[in-house]
Amino acid sequence: MGYTKSLYILPFDHRATFAKNLFGKESILDLSGDEREAIRELKMLIYRGFKDAVEKLIPVDAAAILCDEEFGSEILIDALHNGFITLLPVEKSGKKEFEFQYEDFADHIERFHPKFVKALVRYNPQDPQDSKKRQKNNLKKLSDYCEKNNHKFLLEVLVIPTQAQLKEIGTKQMFDSKLRQELIIEAIKDFQNSGIEPDIWKLEGFDKEESYKEIIEEIKAGGRDNVNLIILGRGEKKEEVEEWLEAGVKEMLTIGSRTEGVIGFAVGRTVFWNAVEKFHRGQIGKAEAIQTISENFQHFYKVFTTYSS
Repeated sequence: MGYTKSLYILPFDHRATFAKNLFGKESILDLSGDEREAIRELKMLIYRGFKDAVEKLIPVDAAAILCDEEFGSEILIDALHNGFITLLPVEKSGKKEFEFQYEDFADHIERFHPKFVKALVRYNPQDPQDSKKRQKNNLKKLSDYCEKNNHKFLLEVLVIPTQAQLKEIGTKQMFDSKLRQELIIEAIKDFQNSGIEPDIWKLEGFDKEESYKEIIEEIKAGGRDNVNLIILGRGEKKEEVEEWLEAGVKEMLTIGSRTEGVIGFAVGRTVFWNAVEKFHRGQIGKAEAIQTISENFQHFYKVFTTYSS
C-alpha cells in the first residue's frame, strides 16, 4: 500500500466547470456537439502545455496528467504511449455525492490502463448519515477493486461546510482556518475504518506547516507507512497555492525525508484556466496559450522543489 515517489500532477478532468463557465450550461448533458468538440480542443491545448513543461523542465517519471475519458480519451491514450503517468477519474462531475460515471467502471479503467484511479468525494463528517453511507459503500467497492487489480488509488477529499457550520463560525475563510483541519482528520479516520484505503490522499492545502502534521500522522496510522498526500490547488490565486506548497514542504522536511508526507501537488485551474478562457474568447492564440500553461506548471514545480531541495 502507498506511493513514495514524487508526483507533479496537472489535473484537467473538469467537466461541469467547462460546461458552466465557458458555455453557461447547467450540466454537461446540455452541451451541443460543437461545444463538446470545443472542450476536447481546449483539453488538448492543456495537454500540449503539459508536454512542453515536461520537455523543458519537469522529470517525465514524476509528471502526471489527470484527465477524463469523456473529453480526453485521445489524450489518455497518447500519454500512455509517451510514458507519462496518467490518472483516470471515475466519478460523475459536479455531483454533491460521489457516484460512478459509469456503472461498469472497471471496464473503463482497463481500457486506459492508468497508473492511478482517482475519485473525488465531497464529504463532511456532519453530513446526513444516509449520504455518507452511500458514498462510503461506493468508495469501498472502488478501493477493493484497485487493490485486487493492482491499480494505485488516489482519493481526493473536499470538506464542504454545512450551513450549520457556516452559521456557527461566520465565513468560509474562518471555516478553513478553524474547522477544516479537524474535519479532514475525522473524515480520513471514517474512510479508513470503512476499509477505504487510498495509496495517496489529495487534500486542500493549509498556509501553516503545523496544520499538516496531524493529517500526515493519520494517513500513515496503523502501518500505512508508505501512504502519502499531495496538495491540490482548488483554483485559487498563485500566491495562495504557493503558500500551501511552501507550508506542506516545510512540514515534510521537519518529520523526515523527502518522501515522508507530502510528495507533490495537483494544481489545475490555477495553471490553465486563464489561458484557456482567453483562447476560447479569441484573445490569444494557441501558441501563447500553450506557452502560458507550460510556464505556470513549471512555476509550481520550481516552487515545490525549491523548498524541498
